[in-house]
Amino acid sequence: MSKFYNPKRSRNIYDPKAEKPFKLSRSKIDLFLQCPRCFYIDRRLGVGRVPGFPFNLNNAVDTLLKKEFDHYRAKNQNHPLLEKNGVDARPAAHRDLDRWRQNSNGIQYLHRPSNLLVFGAIDDLWVNSQNEYIVVDYKATSKNEKITNVSLGWQIGYRRQMEVYQWLLRMNGYSVSRTGYFVYCNGQTDREMFKETLEFDITLIPYKGDDSWVVKAVNDIHACLMQGDIPDAKDGCDHCAYRAAVGDILKTNSA
Repeated sequence: MSKFYNPKRSRNIYDPKAEKPFKLSRSKIDLFLQCPRCFYIDRRLGVGRVPGFPFNLNNAVDTLLKKEFDHYRAKNQNHPLLEKNGVDARPAAHRDLDRWRQNSNGIQYLHRPSNLLVFGAIDDLWVNSQNEYIVVDYKATSKNEKITNVSLGWQIGYRRQMEVYQWLLRMNGYSVSRTGYFVYCNGQTDREMFKETLEFDITLIPYKGDDSWVVKAVNDIHACLMQGDIPDAKDGCDHCAYRAAVGDILKTNSA
């Protein structure tokens, strides 16, 4: 077994006979939409995809942004970024915000028809003059071009992420604005020297979410988990293609 990756069977494996609600994270919803086969092998059989490397710099930006917005939140002041962009919003002082930010907990909702406990950890929450909550997500990258939208094909996960959070808040009885915001931090590489400082251009990107797909996805996930057979691979899934290619090679070499 490789010393670099030792796959461990997940403890959160779905049991069709269990009465206890099964926790379903926002990221696992996205995994199902990417490929039901990968999702089934993960949540039903207990073997997940090989994990990617952690984005430590992105996590650092995320942590510092939370601290910065919390600074203004504690003083009941608006953030200069919102005033600069003319956004009708201010950091929301909600008693459950810290809990909703925790990856292990997040904001939760029990979808009773499926007995799936859907949850997701939000980055931030603002509120507008209509007392509607606004879902906010922080993103960090480094690209030469200015980032002005999240409409690219590979960014569909970002859009789904925003919509699941909006749905969770609504299911908990909150009034939620259709428009959420991505605080996009773009690391700049055109500076003369590093000088122990990485500078970012920050773009505030509005996005009108549509969470009408979420309930169908949850029901489809439940049906997938209940079935006894492994689903077919989704067209274009690189992970499934890799597993199939390795399987063929191993069969040939062992013959």
